[in-house]
This record gives sequence, C-alpha cells and structure tokens, in this order.
Amino acid sequence: MSEYIFYPGCSMESSAKAYYDSLMVIAKPLGITLKEIDDWNCCGATEYVGMNLIPAYSLIARNLALAAKMKNGTDTVVAPCSACYLNLAKADYYMSERPSLGEKVNQALEAGGLHYEAGSLDIRHLLDVIINDIGLDVLKEKVVKPLKGLRVAPYLGCMVPRPDYYHRWSDAEHPIELVEVLKAIGAEVIDYPLATSCCGGHMTQIGPETAYELIRRLISSADRYQADIMVTVCPMCQMNLDAYQGETNRYFGTNYQMPIVFFTQLIGLALGFTPKELGFGTEITSTKRALARIGVEIPEPVEEGGPRRKKDEGLPMPPRLIKNAKGKSLHHHVEEAES
Repeated sequence: MSEYIFYPGCSMESSAKAYYDSLMVIAKPLGITLKEIDDWNCCGATEYVGMNLIPAYSLIARNLALAAKMKNGTDTVVAPCSACYLNLAKADYYMSERPSLGEKVNQALEAGGLHYEAGSLDIRHLLDVIINDIGLDVLKEKVVKPLKGLRVAPYLGCMVPRPDYYHRWSDAEHPIELVEVLKAIGAEVIDYPLATSCCGGHMTQIGPETAYELIRRLISSADRYQADIMVTVCPMCQMNLDAYQGETNRYFGTNYQMPIVFFTQLIGLALGFTPKELGFGTEITSTKRALARIGVEIPEPVEEGGPRRKKDEGLPMPPRLIKNAKGKSLHHHVEEAES
C-alpha cells in the first residue's frame, strides 16, 4: 500500500461529492492509503491570491504546516482538486523562491503555533499519483470491465499542467497523462484539441456571457468529435460544464446534452464497482445514454434543468481603481505585499 497525506478541499464535500466517493472506492484496490489532514481549511480558490498576497498564502500554507506535522514515512501531499493542487504547489514554490514572502507567511503562521519549511513536502495531483506511482500496468491488471466502445473526451483543464513548477507533466499544452489512464481502462479516447483550455472558472458569477462562450467551445468541440462523455480531473471544470450547460444552451439556442464526469468514476466502473457506489446519478446532465453504450445502467440524475437563473448584473463588484496623474492608485488601503 502507498500512503499519502490527503488534502480533500472544500468541493469534495459538496459539488464534487461524486469525485470523493469514487476516489474512496478505488483507493483500496489500487493500493492507495489516504491520511486526511486534520483541521484543514479552504485553500482560497483562485481569487484570494489576487486580492492580498500574504493572507492568501498564509491561508494556503496553514494546510502545508499541518501536513508537515503528519510526516511519518511519507512527505507527499495529494490533492484531487486542480485549484487546490495549484494553490498548494504555488505556496510551496514561492515561499522557497522568495524568502521574504516565506518569512512573512511564517510570521502569520506563528500566531497559530505553526511553521512551514518550504520544499519539505511533495505536492502532487491525484492523476500524477495514479499514473506515476500506481502505474498503468497495475491499473490495467485491476480492470474487470473494460470501457470498450465508450468515446471519451479527456478534459484536463488549465490549472493542472501549468505552471508546472516541478515538471510533473509530459507537456504544458498537450499532456498525455489523462489520455493514458483512460486508454488503460479500455475507453476510446478521442483526439480532443481543447483538453487544457479554460472552463471560465468563476466567470459564471461575474461575466456570464464570457463563461457561456468558454463552456460552449469546450462542449461543442467534444460533440463535434462525437464524444459520448467528457471526463475531467477538476471539480470547478465539472461544475461549470455540467451545471451551466443548460444556461449555455439557453443563451446560444443550442441543445447539447454532454455528460461531464470525474476520471475516478470511470476508473471505478472499469474496476467493477456499481454506478451508485461511484456517485453516478448526481450529475445534472444524465450519463444514462452514454453509459448504456457499454451496458451500464445508472439511476436518473437527482436534478434536472441546471441551476436557477441568476440576475443579469451578477455579483457585486468592487469600485474601479482610480489613478492619479502619475499612475499611482488613490486607494490608500492598497499595499505592496512584499514591501
């Protein structure tokens, strides 16, 4: 058994519950032991780093400091969520590269009796662990129900392969890792050119028109290449493409019905677990027709029709930054993070 320190992240308890459930199911047969970080906190997602650097990295580094206290034969932290993985890797990397940043973050951590030595942990995404630690040969040996005949679009998303601080991935624009895993479980993987394109992140909340266009491009490309289903490794990507597919259809007058699932769910099917065990049926866009192609019957989705339509104005936004003649901000509360 391979043992890892586990950082689940907030989405695994809510919108990505199927990701968590399917990971827990496949972990044992793949020989993975996950020790969850006690008292972990949110990584801050993607926005906080853009608002105030020191508090943002202190929030992230608190998890690393807690993980470092758990080191007992393993120094590897596994994060299934792409945003969490990127944030943890960023904090570790920049605290090491910029000593002044690391010093200020540790000053903040001292208030909670914590300290983190940058570089003392190995921060890795779940996909990396499965392909490089468990290995494709072991994965193939565990397959009892190959997904032959299922055409899959491998959607990695933009946050996993770049910036690749520790050279984990085969290529920043066209990495093969997810493709290789899906082929190992018998799926027919289409040549999907937008595999690392952005899903829009939180643009669904602040710029819906932009978000819908990004979502439309991704889904229409998979549809054009005749994919039965799209597979992702990121909770944000899955939520945007699934939950806002209906909104996107209404905006463009289209009628895409593209199921979006996590790669751990398909691995679980190939290993012989039931759809219910793997969280199928909780998605909004039904996988029923797609999985019927390989003889898998699943329950109908819990919800239909996508999320409630939001007001056109979106979320409240901060006032625009006003600059003086010298180009300096007039907002007295804005300060340099590393000054």
